[in-house]
Amino acid sequence: MINLVWLVPFLPLLGFLVNGLGRRFLSKSLVGFIGSGSVLASFVVSLLIFFEVKAPGFQAQVVHLFNFISVGNLHIPFAFQVDQLSALFLLVITGVGTLIHIYSTSYMHDESDESFARYFAYLNLFVFSMLILVLGANYVMMFIGWEGVGLCSYLLIGFWFKNTSYNNAAKKAFIMNRIGDLGFLLGIFFMIMQFGTVTFPEVFAKAAPLGMNSPVLVAIAMLMFVGAMGKSAQIPLYTWLPDAMAGPTPVSALIHAATMVTAGIYMIARSNVIYTLAPCIQMVIAVIGLATALFAASIALKQNDIKKVLAYSTVSQLGYMFLALGVGAYTAAVFHVMTHAFFKALLFLGSGSVIHAMGGEQDIRKMGGLKKFMPTTNWTFLVGCLAIAGIPGFSGFFSKDEILAQAFANNPVLYVLGLAGALMTAFYMFRLYYITFSGSFRGTHEQEHQLHESPAAITIPLMILAVLSIFGGYVGLPEVFGVKNLLAEYLAPVFAPSAPFATAHHLSHSTEWMLMGLSSALVIVFILIARGKFANYTDTGKENTGLAKVLENKWYIDELYEAVIVKPLYELSRFFRDTVEKAGIDRLVNGIGRSVQWGSQQIRLVQNGQVGFYIFAMVIGMIVLFVIGFLL
Repeated sequence: MINLVWLVPFLPLLGFLVNGLGRRFLSKSLVGFIGSGSVLASFVVSLLIFFEVKAPGFQAQVVHLFNFISVGNLHIPFAFQVDQLSALFLLVITGVGTLIHIYSTSYMHDESDESFARYFAYLNLFVFSMLILVLGANYVMMFIGWEGVGLCSYLLIGFWFKNTSYNNAAKKAFIMNRIGDLGFLLGIFFMIMQFGTVTFPEVFAKAAPLGMNSPVLVAIAMLMFVGAMGKSAQIPLYTWLPDAMAGPTPVSALIHAATMVTAGIYMIARSNVIYTLAPCIQMVIAVIGLATALFAASIALKQNDIKKVLAYSTVSQLGYMFLALGVGAYTAAVFHVMTHAFFKALLFLGSGSVIHAMGGEQDIRKMGGLKKFMPTTNWTFLVGCLAIAGIPGFSGFFSKDEILAQAFANNPVLYVLGLAGALMTAFYMFRLYYITFSGSFRGTHEQEHQLHESPAAITIPLMILAVLSIFGGYVGLPEVFGVKNLLAEYLAPVFAPSAPFATAHHLSHSTEWMLMGLSSALVIVFILIARGKFANYTDTGKENTGLAKVLENKWYIDELYEAVIVKPLYELSRFFRDTVEKAGIDRLVNGIGRSVQWGSQQIRLVQNGQVGFYIFAMVIGMIVLFVIGFLL
């Protein structure tokens, strides 16, 4: 099946072409079948590839399709690399992607036929781009997919393009991603200049002899990390992600759960040799990741839009993944990518089910008591909250505690701050759950009359994701439980090349048990605090003050960017437009044109039709020529 790996991205691309070109002719049911079926077929092929890769003794294979770029000694093939890391990401992308597509068939059913087909075409193209990103056998292939998901995110966030604010959110996402992408692109150019290749094994082989903290590797690692900051929404390039909520809810699930935002984590995990050889950049990654985790979690504490809470939660969880990468725990980062894909997709789709039932309402202060109207959505959303909070037995518990344990082994300060973020996560997620599903209903009578459980196309994906959110973490059980860590064993060949350069940090089993017990106990305490405060929530209408108001307004970071970056750039642009362009360049160009016109009008006076004047001019001309000849 590995030689047929090209089918994995090709099938969603085919779905994009069929739905896109036939959007005016195909029925909604056929569009949904083609869109969902193409990604499901990709999942089946990915599953067969995964079983081949999982076999003992498997070696990474490159499937060469054709030569893409050949310039002098630089040869960049269009090729796919199949190994343990890419196979795992294929399963997550196509698996969660399939569920989101199926969910969308019901959620987007009120759209017109053409918009419905356009939506599924964009969704298929998004999955295709993400698959190219994780399958590419070199950095240029990765960058093609990288740019593809950036384009598709713009199209999907601004899907309802008649709304100006949605268009602004799409532009914001596109522009902020381009800032990061420039860093990634410069890193690739620098890599070509230094190594003469962008193929993964060749780059890593040439990087190893340069030694630890080589200026070349530090520069390449930092430039690529700038790209990761943009794509995976880290400080300071994170503000586009909450605004991406402008898109349809299934789009939010696709962008925030399993695909686009995890691209930065995948890129750094794939480049583990380069980053292990640049420990100073690893420390930068850990600090920025931890700062992002805490900063976003603090904002989520006071948000009232159900999707905004989940958006800032995503930014925070991505920070934990970068913390793991920064301390060299690549397996833990990938593990959290996987578990986060399950519970965050579940939470976003669950919020979509709530919004669907509430007639488009997203303010949790106007909800309440929904568990009696929406039992399936209630228990699946609760599972997602338990998983992201890190309750023992749920998937998030294993991946989160693995990251915190690795952070403790590296530096106890990182652990303490990481634990603080985890406690905030538990609090704001159960604040969200209790305000939405407990107490009495606070919406209008009309909304209450229309409340109902969502149809099967919505609830079945929720139930599947809930099961994965419970049991998905057992593939990475730590050895402290007396079993082999299956995920670490599976991914070991991918991270083995960087192992000789890594500093080993080991914890005793007793320390691991203590850390797990401490975090679990504190998380439960914070959940109980949230329950006591919000289980019978009533909206007093009182405005927040002090720090609460600052958090509600997201630390005024957007306003700061507006004042420090956007307005000065607008003023500079206005100066160039009015002074340089209009008063300078335009006046110069127009002046030359007017001068030529005036000169031609004067010369026309010479042509007056009088023969005597022409004879006089001829005589003057002869005299001038005579004088010139005499002087020369």
